[in-house]
This record gives sequence, structure tokens and C-alpha cells, in this order.
Amino acid sequence: MELFTLGKGPGSQYSESDVKEAAKVLTGWQVNTTTYTTIFNSNRHSSANKTFSTFFSGTVIAGRTGATAGDLELNDLVNMIFAQQEVAKYIVRKFYRWFVYYAIDSATEANVITPLADIFRTNNYELKPMLLALFKSEHFFDMLNRGCMIKNPADHVIGSLREMNTAFPPVSDWDKSYGLWNTFYTWMVNTGQNLNDPPNVSGMPAYYQEPSFHEIWINSDSLPKRNQFTDIMINTGYARGGFRVQFNCVAFAQTLNNPCNPNDLIDETLSIVFRNDLLAQTKAQIKSQILLTGQLYDYYWTNAWAAYVSNPTTANFNTVNTRLKSLFQYFFNLSEYQLA
Repeated sequence: MELFTLGKGPGSQYSESDVKEAAKVLTGWQVNTTTYTTIFNSNRHSSANKTFSTFFSGTVIAGRTGATAGDLELNDLVNMIFAQQEVAKYIVRKFYRWFVYYAIDSATEANVITPLADIFRTNNYELKPMLLALFKSEHFFDMLNRGCMIKNPADHVIGSLREMNTAFPPVSDWDKSYGLWNTFYTWMVNTGQNLNDPPNVSGMPAYYQEPSFHEIWINSDSLPKRNQFTDIMINTGYARGGFRVQFNCVAFAQTLNNPCNPNDLIDETLSIVFRNDLLAQTKAQIKSQILLTGQLYDYYWTNAWAAYVSNPTTANFNTVNTRLKSLFQYFFNLSEYQLA
């Protein structure tokens, strides 16, 4: 009830007695430790009637006996729980906090959550119609809801690898692949998210712990480690068996439409790695200090890039690579990059 259907919000008024009565409904269900399948043992089932509170309209689930008792009472329990409107609202809030924003005020509850919950119930709790309504709404595309949540560690690590088109060894090379994958998995764990081992049955605190929610991902330990990860990936990366996984900033720039123009290069890069744009003044300062290395005119970068393209010597490569590495390191260390 608390974790998956009704939650513990103000609209969820089930009682401790309800929890105990529901537990009686579930008596007799076991796991076969040989086949790891679910079985029902009627000898361990409570055949007494189960009476629930006024929150469930005083529902009484009749006690049954025999081999079908478990299924029959379980169906009654599920039907009783899902008859509560709060179930749809609770599940919709979960999706809203995942896809839009963690804070739900009274206006959002009335104008977004409740209508979506009505769609959810009307469609027999099918997710697709409800999600389509959310994703097609003006509210979903509101600029105030864009780039407003902190990335979880998996989004930060895997997202940066994908954004930078990072090359990996072929999957058939098990040693290199698994060794490198484990390196990046370790970075996720070290910055607060072990994908396969949540700290408790509720999951990751950032998805349910009020009032902080996603802010839990960032602290005095995790933020420096996030920056350290992208710094390492830009400067050295990680090697295994002679294969190096690294952010190739020059190769990334070559995928852009107009990398010889420093303004276009910065704009298109930000459109890929940032959810929100930077101020024009900020971008101009970054261009001047990093790509132009303090020079006044754009052609200092344009000429350097053109020289590399026409004659990719080590010297010409180092000229553009040094500037691009500094540019991307700066971008990845900005607070804006931490937003999803």
C-alpha cells in the first residue's frame, strides 16, 4: 500500500488495522525454494473474514478455504485497493516526478495530477493513454519544467558517454568490454547510485524523500567526483588491453555542422550537452577565453580549425585539441551540466 499503490500522502487514509487485515489475506502464499515459483498452501491460510476501515468503505473480504482461497481473496484485495481514486493519483505523481518535476503544488494537483488520474482510471489503468496526455500537454513543454531536475549518477555517467559518441571495444571482446563497463558502473556507485542495489525497499531516496528529492544526488562528496569523472574522461580516459575509452573532443567537433565558426560550435555543443542555453554574454566570454585564447577575433579559431582540417599534423591537431578539451572540461564542470 505504501510503496506501490496508495502511498502515504494526505489522501491516503488506510490504517494499521488495514495493513494487518491485508496480511491475513496473503497468508498461505509461499515460495517454493526448489523451483523458486509461487505456491499457495491452504493449510497456512487464515479463513477468517477480513474487515477493513472506512477508507475502504468498510469492505469485508470473506474468508475462504481450499486450494482457490488464495487467488479469490487476493483478487478481492486488489480490487478493493484499486477502487480507491488515490491509487491512480499516487502512480501519476510518480510519473510526474520522474518526467516533469518533483514539487507538486495544489494547482498542479488539481490541474494536472487529477485529470491524468481520471484518464488512467478510465482506461483501466493502462499507462499509455495517461502518458500520451502528459507528453502532449502544454504543461510538459513549459520552459519552467525544462532542465529543472538534477541528473542521477547513471544519467551523468552514461549520458556523457553517449553525448560524446564515446567509442567502446566490440561487445564480443568480453574482457575489455566488461572491464571498462565495470569502471563506469563504479563511478555511478561512487556518486550515489548502485543500480542493482537500492538501499531499501523504497528504492533510491532521491525519488521519494521529501522535501529534497533530486537534490540528494548532489553533496560535498558527489559533486567533486562528478567533475573528476568528466575531467578524467577528457584528459586520459580509461584503458584496458590496449583499448582506451576517452572523450574525443576533436572527433565530436567534426560531427557538428559548422565547427570552424566558434559561435556555431559553442551553440550546437550546448544544444547537445545542456538542457538549457547559457546567456549570450557568458558564451561570448567562454569563446574569447578558451577558443580564441584571449584574442579578439573569431578567425583565430577559424584559421586554427581550417589548418587542422587541411593538414592534420600533430602540431595542428594539438592546437585545436587543447582548446576543445579546455572548452568541454569547462562545460562539464558548470552547474548547468548537472541538470537533466
